[in-house]
Amino acid sequence: MNARSALFDLYGDHLRSRGGRARIASLVAMLAPLGIAPPAVRTAVSRMVKQGWLQPGRIDGSPGYALTARAERRLEDAGARIYRTRATDGWDGRWHLLIPERPVDRAARDRLRSGLAFLGYAPVGDGAWVAARPSPELDALLDAEHVHAERFAAAHESDDADLVRRAWDLEAVGRAYERWLADARGLVDAVPSAPSDEEAFAVRSQLVHEWRKFLFTDPGLPRALLPEHWPGDAAAAFFDDQAALLLPASARFVNHCLSSVSRPNGAAR
Repeated sequence: MNARSALFDLYGDHLRSRGGRARIASLVAMLAPLGIAPPAVRTAVSRMVKQGWLQPGRIDGSPGYALTARAERRLEDAGARIYRTRATDGWDGRWHLLIPERPVDRAARDRLRSGLAFLGYAPVGDGAWVAARPSPELDALLDAEHVHAERFAAAHESDDADLVRRAWDLEAVGRAYERWLADARGLVDAVPSAPSDEEAFAVRSQLVHEWRKFLFTDPGLPRALLPEHWPGDAAAAFFDDQAALLLPASARFVNHCLSSVSRPNGAAR
């Protein structure tokens, strides 16, 4: 787990609901159980500031970092997808078709492709992208890259299942869910019967970190478009159960780090 990913997990899973900010000393303390050294935390924070995800400030007289509005939007959408708090049933049968302008800059094209894939879109044909639903984060992505796009909502005149097979490799996603579930069960089985708050935080962080990777590979299709026996269902049920069981102890650890880490001058907070 690298420091930047761990910080995204930490802000999204714990800090966003606590005001979205923390002192650098607290960030270092919270990532220590994950084996991330202080210099790596500080380097990752600096890069996230340059990338527009964090903004520096003073918190109780100490240096700290808060989420930007852009990061708030990204983590809100990611949280809804991770914990599936938005309804995915009741699909009306219409697809969202997107035809964006082609950025001149290659780096911008790469960012656009990566961003659209993260939001659940897949390329179909030359320059067109399709998703089962428009993403609430689409406007922010297009605005960030200064790209205009034509948008359409339309029913597919042929077989929807065939479109899904051509746009996404669901078999590969299903195998990834099966691997995740096997690894996650092994991780949880190794947890002591009465873990400390720090141990619970570390295990839950690893579960969330690996689960969050599905944001980049699973398009979040409506259940009607998925196979009848979808491995993601069992994996999601296990994630929900274990994440909920480990949350109280994890939250205590986070609260302790936010309130008790010493200030630079040694005064306890």
